[in-house]
Amino acid sequence: MKLSKLAGERFREKPADCIVDSHAFLIRGGYLKYVANGIFSSLLPLKRITQKIERILREEMDAIDGQEVQLPVVMPASLWQQSGRYESIGSELVRFQDRNSAPLVLGMTHEEAAVSLVREYGSSYVKYPFMVYQIQTKFRDEARPRAGLIRVREFTMKDAYSFHTSQEDLEAYYAQCHKSYERIFKRAGLPQVISVASDSGMMGGNISHEFMLLTPIGEDSIAICSDCDYRANLEAAECIVRSEREDLSKPLQKVHTPHIQTIEDLCTFLGCAKSASCKAVIYQRNTDDRYIVLFLRGDLEVNETKLTNYLGYDIHPAVITESCGLSAGYIGPVDLGGDFTVLYDRSLEGKNNLSCGANTPGYHYTGLDMQRDVANAKYHDFAKIQENGICPVCGKPTIHIFRGIEVGNIFQLGTKYTRSMHMTFIDKEGNIQYPIMGCYGIGVGRLAAAVCEAHHDSYGPIWPMSIAPWQIHLCAVRSDNPEVKACADHLYHQLQDRGVEVIYDDRSVSAGVMFSDADLLGVPYRIIVSPRNVAAGTVEILSRDRQFTETVPSETALDKICDLVRLSLQS
Repeated sequence: MKLSKLAGERFREKPADCIVDSHAFLIRGGYLKYVANGIFSSLLPLKRITQKIERILREEMDAIDGQEVQLPVVMPASLWQQSGRYESIGSELVRFQDRNSAPLVLGMTHEEAAVSLVREYGSSYVKYPFMVYQIQTKFRDEARPRAGLIRVREFTMKDAYSFHTSQEDLEAYYAQCHKSYERIFKRAGLPQVISVASDSGMMGGNISHEFMLLTPIGEDSIAICSDCDYRANLEAAECIVRSEREDLSKPLQKVHTPHIQTIEDLCTFLGCAKSASCKAVIYQRNTDDRYIVLFLRGDLEVNETKLTNYLGYDIHPAVITESCGLSAGYIGPVDLGGDFTVLYDRSLEGKNNLSCGANTPGYHYTGLDMQRDVANAKYHDFAKIQENGICPVCGKPTIHIFRGIEVGNIFQLGTKYTRSMHMTFIDKEGNIQYPIMGCYGIGVGRLAAAVCEAHHDSYGPIWPMSIAPWQIHLCAVRSDNPEVKACADHLYHQLQDRGVEVIYDDRSVSAGVMFSDADLLGVPYRIIVSPRNVAAGTVEILSRDRQFTETVPSETALDKICDLVRLSLQS
């Protein structure tokens, strides 16, 4: 490919709306073009990168007996009604009607379509196990697209669906797929990706893992123990607290606390630690605005994912009105009247000598004893794990919180979809059973952006050889010089004959512009042909990461370049 013919512009200025480096470089380097919020068009450099990622995905899925299929982007609403997700998923799912008023949806994920595809095929146990996968366009109407390809609305994903006759068989295949994902990320240039336990969310099932690239710009938070192998998404991480009970319980006493409405102000006023307080966090159910009152220790935060999973319905932060029966800033668990759903975090279990609201404006209690004063409380884990928190596995205060980009996920779905969509098989004994499913996804564009985020300098991306848009960037400095042009043209054709992927900058531009564009394209090796090199009978070879540079005779340059490409692909 000659750079003079490459569609797309490259420029030096960072776009004002790019908040992460990968987004800025992909815009500046002519990889993609903004179309609408969370929707982009891909130009040739990005298309070549994603094609290589897709090839890796296909090879690894085929290696674990995957069968590539293609499921529809547009599906009848009836499939999603069968699974129950048509009603349970919010506005992220795009619903519309065709000209005959038939309800349809745009696919944001394809569990329903996969079950529909193999429902008749999988009628006997002899057909199991099997896995189908696709690489397909999807649309999810994200409320807040961000960071270029990191979170978009339209995206390409590899999603796979496995079907099994037993939980043991699913678990064995799940482990096999986990190893396959590790190979995928290593081959794509991200060996540092880690897997963490996660919340299954709208996908369903009890066990799931996310594959995370740790980076400060990540939108997810991950809890990692520095003393053992525990790793979990913050949404799924168990919060372990040591609620030590003091030997002597003080009497419950109402204290006048004028204009004190926050835990911070209350603890300052009373001269106590936040961990010695009980705070209330109030939500409302989306469907009917019924109030949910959650009490937890004052130094902790609510994990809304845990709370939503426990309740089984969607909620939102409450609007406390004068008529609702709650005194904003003074809500406590003692003598709380009203028709509310009241919950207690286990950080309060057994605690005594706490401060809390007294359910009267301007007053709080001191000396709260949960065992004595709230004897009927039932405790559950609703809190976020914290920095330096206690590890749920080794029991040490060695939890640290990191940010990360999710680049893949795997789920053990169980029978959520096969049962609701009436997919059955006859087992060896002639009994009717529901197949057990697994689901395995990787976003192609997000993975490309994550690689760029992990491998760049201040000038542009540094693409790994395995997914780089081209393997060699040939620069003809002073292409208006006949000898330079003849040497560069000859080397260009030789490289193509050897099967090397080469982008040839044949433009008559300054060396500064040429090298700046080469940095933005991020090709692993750059070959420079210049008047000085031609006069000396040499060419200059340097790596994009600046770790390698060598000047070699022109007659041996071809073999040297081919060796560098071969060795890079093998590493």
